[in-house]
Amino acid sequence: MQENKEISALFHLIDDPDEEVFNTISEKIVSLGRAIIPNLENLWEHTVEAEVQERIELLIHKLHFRDLVNDFTHWKTGSCDLLQGALLTARYQYPEMLSTATLQEIEKIRRNTWLELNSYLTPLEQVNVVTGILYNYSKLKGAEVAYDIPEDFFINKVLESKKGNAILNGIIYVVICEMLDLPVRAINIPRQFILAYFDVDYTLSTPAGSIGNKINFYVDPLNGQIYTHKDVENYFKRISVPPTPSYFKQMSSKRIIQHLLEELSKCFDDDKNRYKQKDLLYLASLLDD
Repeated sequence: MQENKEISALFHLIDDPDEEVFNTISEKIVSLGRAIIPNLENLWEHTVEAEVQERIELLIHKLHFRDLVNDFTHWKTGSCDLLQGALLTARYQYPEMLSTATLQEIEKIRRNTWLELNSYLTPLEQVNVVTGILYNYSKLKGAEVAYDIPEDFFINKVLESKKGNAILNGIIYVVICEMLDLPVRAINIPRQFILAYFDVDYTLSTPAGSIGNKINFYVDPLNGQIYTHKDVENYFKRISVPPTPSYFKQMSSKRIIQHLLEELSKCFDDDKNRYKQKDLLYLASLLDD
């Protein structure tokens, strides 16, 4: 953005010790939109005071976040594409990231899986193909959810490092299955992120029948391990929770991304990063029905 007298005056007030003055200046700068970011980056490079640099970084963050709020608002009223939702979540931490490498890696996994599938395979054989490509050929590893490793919640970083938690690995698994028209979806079992292979006549809007009778088997996205109905029944007994039908319904893409944002927010539960936690919870609240 071409710097003028107004912008110069605003920039000169960024170091004002009065928080009220800074908040007013901050709102004015953010209202100018992302076109002001290069000016702020240039100002940061020519600033020596660490506190002023932090204020500039916060302003840049606010500008990126405003755009992200708009993008999530459009996403939830559009197709709610799961892959796009995961990319938007990653943009919170990496606002300048290009999605090309991530999309190319997803397409590579999809293509390799498609080449191994055929119409004669049973549901279990289909899932074994997906699992083999994802965890053996593509070398994706599973890690327990760790709130001190936020990178495990970002799809770009997970595909780079080949390591993710159950939520992100599960999102990748479901995305590949959606692309290949395989009825594998995330379900709402408590304290777990588990996938289920549904009968082809099952629909999200009409989950008729008794608990689990539309599910053939379950898949652990950490490593692709298969679970039976008996395994899941034993899990509910172990945690002393009665299995109700709501736990066996497909999670919508909107709910999956909302869950991802909520879990990611727990990575920033300290005074320095509290604003990030609030941001992420705000984005999650945007996705409420």
